[in-house]
Amino acid sequence: MKLGVFTVLLRELPFERMLDVLAELGVEAVEIGTGNYPGSQHCDADALLADPAKADAFRKAVEGRGMLVSALSQHGNPLHPRADIAAAAHEVWRKTVLLAEMLEVPLVNAFSGCPGDSDGSRYPNWATCAWPDDFLRVLDWQWNEKVIPYWTTEAAYAQEHGVGIGIEMHPGFVVYNTETLLRLRAACGEAVGANLDPSHLFWQGMDPVEVIKVLGRENALFHVHAKDTQIDKRNTAINGVLDTKRYGDLLERSWVFRTVGYGQGEKVWRDIISTLRAVGYDYVLSIEHEDSYLSIDEGLRRGIQTLRSILITEPTGQMWWA
Repeated sequence: MKLGVFTVLLRELPFERMLDVLAELGVEAVEIGTGNYPGSQHCDADALLADPAKADAFRKAVEGRGMLVSALSQHGNPLHPRADIAAAAHEVWRKTVLLAEMLEVPLVNAFSGCPGDSDGSRYPNWATCAWPDDFLRVLDWQWNEKVIPYWTTEAAYAQEHGVGIGIEMHPGFVVYNTETLLRLRAACGEAVGANLDPSHLFWQGMDPVEVIKVLGRENALFHVHAKDTQIDKRNTAINGVLDTKRYGDLLERSWVFRTVGYGQGEKVWRDIISTLRAVGYDYVLSIEHEDSYLSIDEGLRRGIQTLRSILITEPTGQMWWA
């Protein structure tokens, strides 16, 4: 497995300076945002698509530092009930697929998106309850009228261009757990898989080790984020895990995002990495920093330090003297 970084955390640095910083830290892969929620600070998709020489220089800047681009990321909501928002997200998605093909990047990471509850809606409606029956009718309409038709078309588009789709299971969108990810994959084809982010699984009460086993058996594990979550037992005991307080309200929230090892502990991450190895995943662990307790610099360095000490990098059976 390779140590990677989702570069939006270094958005203040110019592209090549950002690459130099990560190379000096021993990072082997970069995940680069192209627009929508993560932004596009290090990648002007329009400029690169318009000029193959610029695209080639972009790729060589990464490869020349001994790194690879693990994925291009454009987490938006192409199913948003407002047509202007959906169209803008869709445009970024399509451009990113074309850019991934041009740069020979195998994967584009995305959210599934979330529609409203009807064609007249203005905001997404994330239904998570089976009763009253209204919610089940909303879910049926969303999946059959919006989600499956859209992603069936887009999975075919991605396949046409030799690109996989790494859907991040994220609450607030229709794909937020293992079951919904596999439902989308079953409906739309094998171009759809998971960009697994354990941080969103922890606070929902899921066990990433068991999720990895299921997705591994289905060959649906495309990419993995390295981000942790700390659960506040008192606040959770009082209010549960569904928490709409702002992320900066650290003492009152039921959970907060943390740097790897500062939420669930190093043993949990050792188990995650070992299970990834067991199911045959040998790609990238991409650090995503959203830790409100640690600065970007400290969070990044501590995350790298933790992961470097527990990553499995040699083939099974490799001997030190070989």
